[in-house]
Amino acid sequence: MSFQDLNLNTPLYNALDDLDFTTPTPIQEQAFNVVSSGKDMVGIAQTGTGKTFAYMLPIIKNLKYSTQENPRVLILVPTRELVVQVVDEIEKLSKYINNRILGVYGGTNINTQKQAVAEGIDILVATPGRLYDLALSRVLQLKSIQKLVIDEVDVMLDLGFRHQLINIFDILPERRQNIMFSATMTLDVDDLISDFFKSPERVSIAVSGTPLENISQTRYNVPNFYTKVNLLTHLLNDIENFNKVLIFVAYKRMADRLFEKLDEIFHEELCVIHSNKTQNYRLRSIEQFRNGENRILIATDVMARGLDIDNVSHVINFDTPLYPENYMHRIGRTGRAEREGKSIAFSTETEQESIECIESLMNMKIPLLEIPPIVEISTELIEEERPQIKERNNPTKRKDEDAPGPAFHEKKAKNQKENLGGSYKFKIAKKYKKPKTKGDKNYNKRNKSK
Repeated sequence: MSFQDLNLNTPLYNALDDLDFTTPTPIQEQAFNVVSSGKDMVGIAQTGTGKTFAYMLPIIKNLKYSTQENPRVLILVPTRELVVQVVDEIEKLSKYINNRILGVYGGTNINTQKQAVAEGIDILVATPGRLYDLALSRVLQLKSIQKLVIDEVDVMLDLGFRHQLINIFDILPERRQNIMFSATMTLDVDDLISDFFKSPERVSIAVSGTPLENISQTRYNVPNFYTKVNLLTHLLNDIENFNKVLIFVAYKRMADRLFEKLDEIFHEELCVIHSNKTQNYRLRSIEQFRNGENRILIATDVMARGLDIDNVSHVINFDTPLYPENYMHRIGRTGRAEREGKSIAFSTETEQESIECIESLMNMKIPLLEIPPIVEISTELIEEERPQIKERNNPTKRKDEDAPGPAFHEKKAKNQKENLGGSYKFKIAKKYKKPKTKGDKNYNKRNKSK
């Protein structure tokens, strides 16, 4: 099948010609008629298969020109980087169409976004938190929404956006089309579908957990962090083969730690993104990696989720992910659009259970490679790898650097006094035998008369 068989309009064909797209991917082919029909739809497809165009092609084709100010299409995505990427993709498709497109997300000036909303929009791409803030401010009216698209819904639920999504559903018109896309189907996603979708049609291109056939997977058993760094350095020195490398780590502190170690060797070739970095820094890092200015990008799961970066030669799992679905999303950053890709995983002894879960989900064994003899096996351990000595009645726990701080603290000594309430003045009067207020004076006179 070609795009000509989808019966698109001339402006869309011209835009696709400019992008050199001639053949739709399976998810684009199967989702087109369902989205065009107006029925609720749930799309399950592996990452890198063109999900954005799968829902945007039919939506843009059927979106008639209008001068109304309120948006008619709402697209929710989990991260700011995805907002920027989806807006860019829609603008490519709308090159010959008069569409007003706006992306909004947190971490930037909300007043600037309010002004942009007030000028009128057709398609709004947003993160749930900022969308709800704009809706509560009454500047953004959602009464005209005809189509709601939730992209990467499993990530939103992982990030704790469930309550925000429910609040958004409550302020949207009841008569609307719901479209949901995800790379994995979890119980939380299933519950959301049951609660808010009306007899949705499911379009599944691959069973959740099916590995991409064009991605070559290998792994190493590595004893500790410093040996991982030595092995990674050895691999990255092969610039010809490892020409565009995306490295995943477990959490923000690990990303900074690895960046410091690699920065000594690959200073001009290296960049990092995680949620503690400023928005401009994150966008600049992604753009430099995408354009080839930086060869190596270190990222946490959330930051790189859904990002479409062409020609990633290798995805390296520096830390084996705890959840097997995250492994699927990670390796999906390479081998996009049916190109060849390569994935490598490093696993310590404590991460072997996670490897078994990943292999169980994919129903295949990941080939195990031996560490090259030239790589030094370090005996030095980082804090998290050292044995934890716990006293019987005083268990010590490693501080989680990524955990939020406590919401409450003990009162200072001066604020721990007993609140004696209204009876306090009478106790003072009794103690000193003299009135403290006019009311007490009258009270004492009455007592004397008796």
